Amino acid sequence: MTEETQPDGQGSFVVEEVNSIIKEAIEATLQTAAYQHSRVAQWTSGITEHCLKRLAGLHRPFKYIVTCIIMQKNGAGLHTASSCYWDNTSDGSCSYRWENKTMYCICSVFGCMI
Repeated sequence: MTEETQPDGQGSFVVEEVNSIIKEAIEATLQTAAYQHSRVAQWTSGITEHCLKRLAGLHRPFKYIVTCIIMQKNGAGLHTASSCYWDNTSDGSCSYRWENKTMYCICSVFGCMI
């Protein structure tokens, strides 16, 4: 997973700040949960909504896209990629990977300056 770092400031995408928001959202939602297929939709919605609410609360001039994948740990592989055509001086993205004994969670945020 790649990260694009931008200069710190009100008009830039700050990877460290966004990663902290993603981590907070995942931990608040999953904490010590064990994988349950029937709860994955609820968890992914909760994580993405939590991220969007916190990102909007930053009052920065961005449109955000948030994705979240939760996968049971069972030995299966997962490969994912993304590509963006944007202004590297203002727009940015970051991904955060979290895991426990029963599942993986990968959350990505893309920020496009308005």
